[in-house]
Amino acid sequence: MEFFRIRRTIPFMRYSLVLNAISVISFLVAVGFLVVRGLSLSVEFTGGTVMEVSYQQGANLEQIRGAIEKKGWGEFQVQNFGTSRDVLIRLPVEKGYTSGQQAERVMQTLKAQDPSVELRRVEFVGPQVGEELAHDGLLALLMVVIGIMIYLAFRFEWKFAVAAIVANLHDVILVIGMFSIFGWEFSLLVLAAVLAVLGYSVNESVIIFDRVREHFKKMRRASTVEVIDSAITATISRTIITHGSTLCMTLAMLFFGGPALHYFALALTIGILFGVYSSVFVAAAIAMYLGVKREDLVKPVRKEDEQAIVP
Repeated sequence: MEFFRIRRTIPFMRYSLVLNAISVISFLVAVGFLVVRGLSLSVEFTGGTVMEVSYQQGANLEQIRGAIEKKGWGEFQVQNFGTSRDVLIRLPVEKGYTSGQQAERVMQTLKAQDPSVELRRVEFVGPQVGEELAHDGLLALLMVVIGIMIYLAFRFEWKFAVAAIVANLHDVILVIGMFSIFGWEFSLLVLAAVLAVLGYSVNESVIIFDRVREHFKKMRRASTVEVIDSAITATISRTIITHGSTLCMTLAMLFFGGPALHYFALALTIGILFGVYSSVFVAAAIAMYLGVKREDLVKPVRKEDEQAIVP
């Protein structure tokens, strides 16, 4: 399906050197912020108090957030749990207070708004659990990267595998770096979004690499740069349809999904935009710099096959 067909080939690779220089600078800035400032980790990683409260009527989450925010508890999470009357509250560790004392202070604040509120349970998430989650999350990220690289090496050629992995890591570091630069909360939902961005980005790279292979077969006298430009141009209509519809979904979550989905949708939106950019100007350009050529993708015809074809 195509919205339109571009008749002239767009010279994408003409601008690859400048854009890749910008990408390298952005990558180094993101890494610098991650090393110096780090991430604003959520309660799942740092440990804290988890409370479940219940109301007789539907809970007003905005009023609850406003009341807790006035007490200065820093980064916290408030979301519905099960029904609209049940609310889950996550609070960071507060020095000098136990989980029970924190829960008691929160309940005093909530009862001032609505005396019908009841405390259902209180749990303490220790830092050890947070460390295990961080370790498991990094392990999952590593396994995804290795799996993608093996898949691309078998499907195409090692140069494309390296190009795709560099482009994917570029996307991941920039997304995480944005959270470090602006101090946004990094939670398990955001980690899930980062893993989704990995898969989304590699999907776009695979489609472009497929077109590059097809155009190497059709354009036998064209140079590598001309083949790559032609292949990317041929995917423009499909890219607009796919990424446009996906962005509509993520933007809907971002603006209408509420605080519970805000950072998840934000990470997806940023990752999709970076994914489109990196697939065109990073992955394809790196494959070109590594010296990909027709012989890497198109198997030469053997003499026995030629003799069988000739009558």
